[in-house]
Amino acid sequence: MLIGELAERTGISERLLRYYERVGLLAAERRSNGYREYDEDAEHRVTQIRALLAAGLPTRAIARLLPCTGADGALRACPGVLPTLHDRLAELDRRAAELATARDLLRHAILDTERSALGRTVGN
Repeated sequence: MLIGELAERTGISERLLRYYERVGLLAAERRSNGYREYDEDAEHRVTQIRALLAAGLPTRAIARLLPCTGADGALRACPGVLPTLHDRLAELDRRAAELATARDLLRHAILDTERSALGRTVGN
């Protein structure tokens, strides 16, 4: 199938499909006229890529994990899969903790500002 059909089937823009190809996540053959031609598995592969991206994995990790996905999209225990997943989970946990701290600081700043504004209104 051509890139336009793959884009239509997956809901992913042609530009993003070309990016997936450029970073090694998706492969296409070239016709004699230069058009990309994808096999029937490309639609499933794009679905797998999107699921792994939604899980917070960067494309470089996805490139290592895609060969370890089964037909059902589940990851098999290939070498490097679990360390990659554990590393990403640790990174997401760290970022979640940073966001929680930032949220708490902002919440306190809002409360302090509201109290200050209320004090000026009552005192005037």
